[in-house]
Amino acid sequence: MALKTAQIGRCGELLVQYMLLLRGIESAPMTTDSGIDLVAYAPKGASAVTIQVKTNFQAKPGGGKGKPALDWWLREDSPAQLVALVDLSTQRVWLFTHEQVTSLAQQKSSGRFHIYMYTDPTHKPHKAGLIAHAYEFEKYLLGNCAHALFGV
Repeated sequence: MALKTAQIGRCGELLVQYMLLLRGIESAPMTTDSGIDLVAYAPKGASAVTIQVKTNFQAKPGGGKGKPALDWWLREDSPAQLVALVDLSTQRVWLFTHEQVTSLAQQKSSGRFHIYMYTDPTHKPHKAGLIAHAYEFEKYLLGNCAHALFGV
């Protein structure tokens, strides 16, 4: 059974909400698509935070025929404070501030940022000096950075 793009996106939002709630962080979806998918509130932080969620169903060949990679395109002018990148196949969620997205994006083109993560740890990326493997983004996994971002 193949999921539609909207279903994949909604699954990603629900996974982010679930993982936040496990940490005592309340969240709610927005009713329209304005670049913000969720609003989250952590009682300890005492302020609301906006989140844009981008979801991959699974890794796909990088560049169409390369090594398996997850990738997300993000608006440079995103109104959201945080960006959640989701891999449904492994149920992993990475959480970034807008500033982190700006500095970590491997490509910047036409007002968009492109972040990709190779899932094969033995793959040698073409661009030296940039992190490009999923394991290199481990500190950004929601469970590893929620405390710093939400004070929980």
